[in-house]
Amino acid sequence: MTTTPIDRDFDAITAGLVQPKLPRWAELLIGAMSLAVAGLLALLLGWGLVAAAIVAGLLFVVGMPLWSLLVEGRRSATDRFATCLVWGAFVAVLVPLVWLIWMVLKNGAAALSWSFLNESMRGVVGDGGGIYHALMGTLLVTLAATLISVPIGLFAAIYLVEYGKGNKLARVTTFLVDVMTGIPSIVAGLFALALLVVLFGPAVRIGIGGSIALSLLMIPTVVRSAEEMLRLVPSDLREASYALGVPKWRTIVKVVLPTAFGGIVTGIVLAISRVIGETAPLLVVAGATDSVNMNLFSGRMMTLPVYIFSQYSSPGVPAFGTDGPPPGYARAWGAALVLIGIVMILNLVARVLQKMFAPTSDRRR
Repeated sequence: MTTTPIDRDFDAITAGLVQPKLPRWAELLIGAMSLAVAGLLALLLGWGLVAAAIVAGLLFVVGMPLWSLLVEGRRSATDRFATCLVWGAFVAVLVPLVWLIWMVLKNGAAALSWSFLNESMRGVVGDGGGIYHALMGTLLVTLAATLISVPIGLFAAIYLVEYGKGNKLARVTTFLVDVMTGIPSIVAGLFALALLVVLFGPAVRIGIGGSIALSLLMIPTVVRSAEEMLRLVPSDLREASYALGVPKWRTIVKVVLPTAFGGIVTGIVLAISRVIGETAPLLVVAGATDSVNMNLFSGRMMTLPVYIFSQYSSPGVPAFGTDGPPPGYARAWGAALVLIGIVMILNLVARVLQKMFAPTSDRRR
């Protein structure tokens, strides 16, 4: 009597040689059932869409491992439960991100125009005006903060990796850098304000103060990112350079830094993206103004985060005879969209530079 493949699989399963598996459509079935139950509860209890989605997700996380436990066993059920938790965490992070981008696009796209990008708020009472003064202030303050932070952070990272191995000063420096990573931005602003008060007297508000405050927030990120990239450079490259009689400083300049250049640039760009949206230190030190100021060392300077805060906190009143929202809300959403666009461009630049300058590993036999 001949046996078919189905009979052999059934015999192997009954003999305990092959672990039974759920069908490929098990996830779809559990998902459909979870959505159906959550939708029914939402209709009966009057829940909203968000509550129904949360209940459906919880039912899927419970139902999928339970079915797997009954069919596949404890080990596979544990694996499926962990997989559900990972996907659930991913969705929990993705949903607010997508919602935020959608809200900014929805409320800010209508405000974007050439006049919005090319005009300031000088003399504007109701509708009109733009973000030109805030945009220029953000670029100047961030550029100055980068010029302050990059040399300090890069030289500190070189010392920690190349000269400070096993040194007590290097350990203390690493500890202080880690502490600076968690400093609140308002504390950095107060430090910069205290420094300016000592140098220029009380009631001073200038753009360079905002750059100093932002540099305090950038330096730890630059140090840590550059340090990790320098540590990834193989020691064989250094030893080969030393064997040829090259001094250590020249080895760092000609061998170590070019090898880690892509990662260092990526860390710098990410540090800029991290501080370009700070509001508290700029509001404390750089102040706010409605006019264009291109001088970092004289007068108040508006930046995009402070502009968004000021427009939303003082939105003005609608035009006479209209029943729409105050004009400041539209300007705040438009500035927020521009700021997010700048951060996105910086991150894309970091990705491109990382791929361009990444060391190639061509192993040919």
